[in-house]
Order: sequence, then C-alpha cells, then structure tokens
Amino acid sequence: MILFPNAKINIGLRILRKREDGFHDIESVMFPVPVYDILELLPSDEFIFKQTGLQVDSAPGTNLCEKAFHLMKEKHGIPNVYMHLRKQIPMGAGLGGGSSDAAFVLKGLNDLFELNLETELLESYAAKLGSDCAFFVKNCPQIATGRGEVLTPFNLTLKGKFFVLLNPGIHVGTKEAYSGVVPQLPENFLEILLNAPIKNWKDTVVNDFETSVFHQFPAIGELKEKLYQLGAIYAAMSGSGSSVFGIFEKSVILPKELEEFSLYCGEL
Repeated sequence: MILFPNAKINIGLRILRKREDGFHDIESVMFPVPVYDILELLPSDEFIFKQTGLQVDSAPGTNLCEKAFHLMKEKHGIPNVYMHLRKQIPMGAGLGGGSSDAAFVLKGLNDLFELNLETELLESYAAKLGSDCAFFVKNCPQIATGRGEVLTPFNLTLKGKFFVLLNPGIHVGTKEAYSGVVPQLPENFLEILLNAPIKNWKDTVVNDFETSVFHQFPAIGELKEKLYQLGAIYAAMSGSGSSVFGIFEKSVILPKELEEFSLYCGEL
C-alpha cells in the first residue's frame, strides 16, 4: 500500500489564551494543499520503520509514524508492518507534514487490516499523537479550535485561484514562535471574516505568529511581501512558520529569486 500524506496551510491563526495544560487555545482554518510525502505500508514478520528523503531529527522510536503504529497495535492487536516514509514536506515549516504522516498511518492501517474503524475514533487516536493530526483524517477544509484538535468542516474553496507556496528553508521551533505572542480574544470569529471576499482578507485575516516570527526571521516576512508585490490578493505565513503562501486571481511566473523556495505553484 502506497499513500501520499499531504501538507496543509493555515488561513488565519489566532492565539486566544494559554491553557492550564500548557497548550494554547487557537482558532484557525486548516486547508489541504497538494504537497506530499510518500508512505509505504506492507505486512511484515517484524515491525520495521525506514525513513528516507529529507532528514528528520528524531531519536529512534520517536517518529510520529512509529507512535501511530504502536497505538493501533495496542488498541487493535494488528500484525507488524514494514513502513517506509519518504520525507518531502519540510519540517518546522508550518505545513503539518509530520502530523499528516501519522494520520495517514492510522488510516492506512485501518484499510490494510480491514478494521472498519469509525472516522471519529481515528480522529480521537490522531489527537493523542499531536495537535494537528486529527485534521488529516477527514483532510478537508476545517475550522480548528481547542489546541487544534477540535474540528468543524468549513465550506471554503479556492478552486480556480492560483496558489503559490514558498519555504525559505528556515526551521521555526514552536517555542520560538510562541515566545513573542500575546494571546487575545478577537472581535469577530474567523468564520465570519473568511466568508467575506478574499480581497478583504489582507486587512482582517491574520496569523498571530507573524509578528514574533518575522522579527526573529526577517527573510520570512520578506517572502510574504514579495508575494504581494507579485499581485497576490492574499498572502500569509502558515502555522508557526516558516512557509508563506499567496493566493492570486490569475497565474504568475515566479522570478528566479523565488523559484528556489517554491514548493508549489499552480491552481488548486
């Protein structure tokens, strides 16, 4: 079985309050985008996890894919598998690649061993693995609240728009991103703001991490500004960085200075 875990972007991300458990309550819309890792799952006499592609800085046994397998084995007694993850979505990029990989392991094992688990149960397992993981179970536009695991489907389409996703190769740690954020309750729900025309989003739909991250890594903020200079009707950083994206009314040709940072450039 070969699967293609995809990335996501955050369209708006507000940090509402710090929780007693140390996490933060957020409000964001997560949106799937066509940038992919590759995941292979095969029945095996012993559990084997192999990772190639982009280097992942994690100790043996701590990758979210491995944790997802062991969770399913504990809950449902599944047989062992050979698991090969080819990593292509950059880490520390605000794209949820690791979370997507873990969710696709859960979904893949459910299909491979015909467990017929309910979507809601898979989402609950995913939420145990990471804040963003549950989003990738349904893998459609959703409003994320709580620490990111409380999900509500949201009717948002960017069909016909031209989309550019850039990553400058900077790893932004979660601790770094939160260091300059002051949680606050907004005046309007994000859902209301996103129902307005996209051209209005520039002044209303914000990512609260941008101020902190752009201060620490000015090159990320410069990429966002260059997308607006190219004619984007909306541009923003995704998640806690470092990727930025732009939404355009028509196709654009990236200048050479941006080509090296491009993860995706095309229609959605």
